[in-house]
Amino acid sequence: SSSSWSSFKIEMEFTHDRLSEQSATYAAGYDAVCLFVNDTADANALRILSMLGVRLIAMRCAGYDRVDVKSAKAHGLTVVRVPAYSPYAVAEHAVSLLMAINRKIPAASTRVKMANFTLDNSLIGMDIHGKTVGIMGTGKIGQILCKILNGFGAKLLCYDVYESDEVKELGAGC
Repeated sequence: SSSSWSSFKIEMEFTHDRLSEQSATYAAGYDAVCLFVNDTADANALRILSMLGVRLIAMRCAGYDRVDVKSAKAHGLTVVRVPAYSPYAVAEHAVSLLMAINRKIPAASTRVKMANFTLDNSLIGMDIHGKTVGIMGTGKIGQILCKILNGFGAKLLCYDVYESDEVKELGAGC
């Protein structure tokens, strides 16, 4: 038999505050907390969460280096995370951000919302073709980003502690 989501009682509250001993108290009465990459789940915050009845820490990111895992285990807290992101999605998103800034899309969008359709030099971007683009990190995501930018005709200047033969084959300077 299939279960319906409506049979679950889920209550959520959101805060912009990063996890700390003080903000941990917001979790009173909840079974779980959901943290992000900039939250630090240190021993003190975990102790408070545990005392308040929290049993699960869900990370909205792949990493959990900012979670004191030993302390979490000692306090009976389970830590879960995103197992992986699509490296293509991340690299493509980086290119989307690059293009949005380069082609002045945020400024153009703001003008359109104000019914200002004036065309002037402040909205002119530049070709990526022939430009030198710096890439920090040539792991999975960096390699894909290099391939995409290579397709634009950009010159690649890359750095990684571990050099990538695949990126060097694209003609990247490392």
